[in-house]
Amino acid sequence: MSASSDIDVDVLKSRLEEVEARIVAACERAGRRRDEVTLIAVSKTHPIEAIEALAELGVRDFGESYVQEWQEKAAELEESVRWHFIGGLQSNKARFVAGEVALIHSVDRKSLVKALARRSDSTVDVLLQVNISGEESKGGVEPADLNDFYANVVARPELRVRGVMGMAPYADDPEEARPYFRRLRELFEGLVAYAQEHAPERAGDLREISMGMSGDFEVAIEEGATLIRVGSALFGERNYDA
Repeated sequence: MSASSDIDVDVLKSRLEEVEARIVAACERAGRRRDEVTLIAVSKTHPIEAIEALAELGVRDFGESYVQEWQEKAAELEESVRWHFIGGLQSNKARFVAGEVALIHSVDRKSLVKALARRSDSTVDVLLQVNISGEESKGGVEPADLNDFYANVVARPELRVRGVMGMAPYADDPEEARPYFRRLRELFEGLVAYAQEHAPERAGDLREISMGMSGDFEVAIEEGATLIRVGSALFGERNYDA
């Protein structure tokens, strides 16, 4: 995690205003309301001071990918910050985040489901990660297995499935991400239909589609994203060496 405290609030404000303008424009193109999309500021490797500055500018949702880094930041920041765990989560670390973050975006295997259910005294809100890109380097259940995996998760009352998450392959042209985002939205719609038939009491929980990052979040919004995960467009490039 970067230890730098040399934060230019004016630069952060300018970036946030630009991102916000892009969100509004994408919502208008899609015929959607701005309040249908939640901006998650991906703060991994960025310092506490930058998170505090964005929070003061009105950002409430922040995403972290590493348990230890999240723990260090959460210990210092006010409770008004809503944390999202967006990275791959090892089953043996589930106990640290279960019930402690607003939403876990990366549930993709039965061992993690079991660990999360066992480790929390309160309801754990989760997204099911789907491997829409077909890349082995990315986590997620196979699209064909999504409904069966959902059935396994909702069999555990400790977990509440809020929706799905996916990542498109990296590309310079954001339009190349469109078919992947469209596919995730279609999978989500299919999951809702499955839930309405097989677990009607839980179907109403399915509301979120987490997709889109700094380079392609506008396309993601146009294709139905409700949660977008934006890092470098807000914070600037990550400094892994600091």
